[in-house]
Amino acid sequence: MVNPGEIYRSLTSDDFKVLAAVEKGVSRGREYVPLEMLEKISGLHEEKLVLILGKLHELKLVKRKTISGYKAYRLTYMGYDMLAFRALVAGNILEAIGDRIGVGKESEIYLGLAPGGLKVAVKVLRIGRTSFRRTKLLRSWSSRPHMSWYDESKLAAEREFKALKALSSVNALVPVPIGYNRHVVVVEYVEGVELYTRPDLSRPGEVLDLIVETIGKAYRDVGIVHGDLSEYNIIVTADEKPYIIDWPQYVYRDEPNAVTLLRRDLSYIARFFSKVYGLHVDVEALFNRVVNPG
Repeated sequence: MVNPGEIYRSLTSDDFKVLAAVEKGVSRGREYVPLEMLEKISGLHEEKLVLILGKLHELKLVKRKTISGYKAYRLTYMGYDMLAFRALVAGNILEAIGDRIGVGKESEIYLGLAPGGLKVAVKVLRIGRTSFRRTKLLRSWSSRPHMSWYDESKLAAEREFKALKALSSVNALVPVPIGYNRHVVVVEYVEGVELYTRPDLSRPGEVLDLIVETIGKAYRDVGIVHGDLSEYNIIVTADEKPYIIDWPQYVYRDEPNAVTLLRRDLSYIARFFSKVYGLHVDVEALFNRVVNPG
């Protein structure tokens, strides 16, 4: 797999100008942007534009198609990535991007560096994957008619950043958000292992309590429910602190399905701790701790 940092470093200012032109053309309601329109938007002569598009196509940053005898282009996810990375670098949020360290049904996670040498996680939302289309139908925020994958992914990133910012402000155990652009969110890097790997916990009951505490802060203080919580989106550090990740699908506390989703989140976590760590967990008791703490 090609490191996106290597692709990024191979691009010139004119390459980015053409990528931005394709993005702008798509934002006008086209899936594929005609070459003639790209020439007008970019301000580049056709001969140079064609050479650059050839390079971008070879790098798999754009996809081309012949429509009624005319060449037309659209961004790929990787092309959209490059535009987001450039904006994050320009905004002094991201300095370098390294290897991919995680893959989910709706995202890819890369290791990165922020200015000052701070290690960060760079989450690239991939809404539009075949595996994600079913869950998309269940989300009120992503059900707008004719939303493009650009818009879906950008909205998901914005939601995640805002949720993490609000949760961090109440000292919930979540990665601290640093910035976002388009469909990419940069957060502090949490050193640990995913809960689904079944780490050897010395105090599993305390770990569960901390998870429930974060769920409670989300519900009571921020007014949201994670909505898709399981052992796959909890990272446990060496000192056994559980950080809850993956928040773009949250629902607000006053939405009709919020309580149902809250119970489901708690049920999944309770079942995991019961099965793996032998804890006898009363889901209703957990629910009451979240909704009506003593």
